[in-house]
Amino acid sequence: MSRGLALLRELRDAKRLEADFPLIAPALAEELDTPDPHPAALQRAGRLLAGLDHAAVLALHPGTPRLTVAVTGQSTVAELTAPLTAELARHGLLCDLRPGDHGAWARDLDPADAAGAFHGVRAGLTLCLLDAETVFAQVPAVWDVPDVARAAEAVLGRLTALARARAGHGTLVLNTLPLPRHHTHRLVDHRSRAALGALWREVNARLLRLTAELPHLVVLDLDPLLAEGGPAADPRLAAYAGARLGAGLLAAYAREAGHLARALTGRTRKCLVLDLDNTLWDGILAEDGPEGIAAAGTLRGEAFGAFQRTVAHLCAQGVLLAVSSKNDREAVLDALRNHPDLVLREADFAHVAAGWGPKDAALEEIAARLGVGTDALVFADDTPAERAQVRHRLPHTAVVPLDDEPALHVTRLLADGWFDTPGLTGEDRARAAHYRRERERGELRESTGSHEEFLRELGVRVHLGPPEPHEHGRLAQLTQRTNQFNLTGLRLTPDDTRTRAAGPDALLLAARTADRFGANGLVGAVLGRRAADGWHLDNVWLSCRVLARGIETATLAAVLQDARAQGAPAVYARYRPTPKNRRAGDFYPSLGFARHAVEEDGTVHYRHDLTEIPAVPGHIALDRTGPATIGRSAA
Repeated sequence: MSRGLALLRELRDAKRLEADFPLIAPALAEELDTPDPHPAALQRAGRLLAGLDHAAVLALHPGTPRLTVAVTGQSTVAELTAPLTAELARHGLLCDLRPGDHGAWARDLDPADAAGAFHGVRAGLTLCLLDAETVFAQVPAVWDVPDVARAAEAVLGRLTALARARAGHGTLVLNTLPLPRHHTHRLVDHRSRAALGALWREVNARLLRLTAELPHLVVLDLDPLLAEGGPAADPRLAAYAGARLGAGLLAAYAREAGHLARALTGRTRKCLVLDLDNTLWDGILAEDGPEGIAAAGTLRGEAFGAFQRTVAHLCAQGVLLAVSSKNDREAVLDALRNHPDLVLREADFAHVAAGWGPKDAALEEIAARLGVGTDALVFADDTPAERAQVRHRLPHTAVVPLDDEPALHVTRLLADGWFDTPGLTGEDRARAAHYRRERERGELRESTGSHEEFLRELGVRVHLGPPEPHEHGRLAQLTQRTNQFNLTGLRLTPDDTRTRAAGPDALLLAARTADRFGANGLVGAVLGRRAADGWHLDNVWLSCRVLARGIETATLAAVLQDARAQGAPAVYARYRPTPKNRRAGDFYPSLGFARHAVEEDGTVHYRHDLTEIPAVPGHIALDRTGPATIGRSAA
């Protein structure tokens, strides 16, 4: 048994899984961080965690994220339980699994059906496993392609209606349907087989296109998983256990579901930190010199070029890039600026840490420069000793296991979907430019005599008002990705933000900022409601990119001023501590809120009587909508 699984077994046998829950994620990371984790390893890990007491974990480790996952499908879903439990635990998540009934997906997904297994269940993630029998169960024993077309149309209509009905019920995951050979080859003529194949691909294409209409829907395309993972099913398991998707495919599905769960709970990584020698280019700069490294011109060099193009593609979608290299800094910068083979240049990197110190210290430097935790980093390096050191010293940093085979670099980088997100926004695509401007702000900060002088020179402008209709995707993403200044740990979907913005008593504000170096975009939000006894703030978010500039103070000062102007007797707020928001624990008291009550889980309730309201910081120019409409959403 490998080291990760051996540790899990020791913890289970010693009845210490709950007490040592923080050790489970690093152990599973080491066990399963491969491009193709073996299904048996996932099954064993999931079974070892089957008796985990969630209440005990939460009591011992408050703030541990727990996600309720409802699972239903056409065939039995029991085979998914263990790999899904293991994948979520690998990301530090407790999986509260709610299985549906065999073959009852249509009833389970209907929020209006009181007999459904999920009726009344508040699932953050609902998985509906679809397979070919979803359609073929509706055709006669002897069928032709038009029979399949009619059955598929009925299934698509039902799935579409159910997906629409589940708006506001968390994220729903469907999947494309594999077409087994035993169905295609019941047709003996190739023209009919081609017609069935064309029909089946259109069914899957229509499923995939549904995601453009429904922001709460994710459709996992199983074709890429099948292309790398082998057969879709085992006929014996299908016949005797009702499991029509095979163990290998379910393991890959569980990994994709784990990536999505990680994103929904605010654990999407933000920055890819790259080694250079034999990672980004072929050769060792200090030994071979700039003329001896390559990322083109040879077959091996072309593999490094393909890796660089993949990294550039990630960067264009909002992934920050940084360098951690044991080389002289000037030699590294010269290569990044001038080497003819390189796709990536100095300007593509938010920070370059080059020197001869340990890599874990370099990663801490990068995190500090970017204003993120080391748990927001993904480290890619081809040297086992460097990876082991980072794993040991920074256990919450993700590590990509590259080696001396560059042809596999792309596969290994993308295997774990560290940067997966339910949807991209304009803010994502502009993120690299935002951080380039952040470097300029850093230069200004270093040239000024004090933080106060820096803020005056920066010229911060804040616009506070209801979100525009097109901003709900970005607003939801802000709630999902913000950890340090997320005062209750609340995460929302675009449907949630639209729902919470509706109604005459709704309070949903978006904070957009700019300064002398350019716009930062939508970086903060306030969510609440207005009631007879006062305004109630459910949460406040602010991106870590703009912390320590007084923006949060200006935002809350404006809210308090408008609450008083509208005759509210008080403003109520709450702070729920999480492992990542401790630094924001004194925010409300700093603005004059008085402690009102404390719950058993540590949640602190505050009340502001609106007699003395803090001023907007003098270095901030605040632009806001009028007090009569400040709480009303444009959506």
